[in-house]
Amino acid sequence: MATIGYAQLPIPAGGDSPTVPADIADLAEALDPHLVQFATNQADRDSKYATAPAQTLVIATDGTSWIKTSSSTNTWATIWEPLQDWQNLITLNTGLEQGDVGLGIRVKDVKHVYLKGRVQRTDNANLQDANAVNLGAVPAEMIPEGLRTWAGTCSMGGDTTDGAGRLEVLGSNTSSSYGDPGDILWWYQGTGGTAWVDISGDYWMD
Repeated sequence: MATIGYAQLPIPAGGDSPTVPADIADLAEALDPHLVQFATNQADRDSKYATAPAQTLVIATDGTSWIKTSSSTNTWATIWEPLQDWQNLITLNTGLEQGDVGLGIRVKDVKHVYLKGRVQRTDNANLQDANAVNLGAVPAEMIPEGLRTWAGTCSMGGDTTDGAGRLEVLGSNTSSSYGDPGDILWWYQGTGGTAWVDISGDYWMD
């Protein structure tokens, strides 16, 4: 039996017959790890290919693509996945509501979370506090490991001249007197507070 190509595929040689079932079986087994495999979704992938060798490539119906990184465990790396639709999963605290820009949250590449939208008070008063205003929370499955922060824009109506403040999402290992893991905090030092805050931004979960 000879081999050919980078994959060292077995082929009959000399007096070997290419119709021998054992030869064909050897070739099929050698080819299989190099083929693109298919699954309906992640659960189907795990069911079919949990024992597949490392470097097995699987593509789901929606185009999500994974490569197996271990031959001994069911461990995969995501190569590509379609952009998730915005989800209405942000919970606002009592007295707050969605503003002119709709609220939404979605995950890209498993660990990257994006938020959008404006938050305002239901009584039309300004968002104002000497410390942090607890706006609400992200869903449990999108809570980061540690504290995540970014600059959030806000209304410049009225007395204030500050167009941005600090937004935070408390992490699972974060201890704060202003909220619990997953809570969205707004810190602002502008005079008189602000009519709304835009929470648009992104953070990593890990």
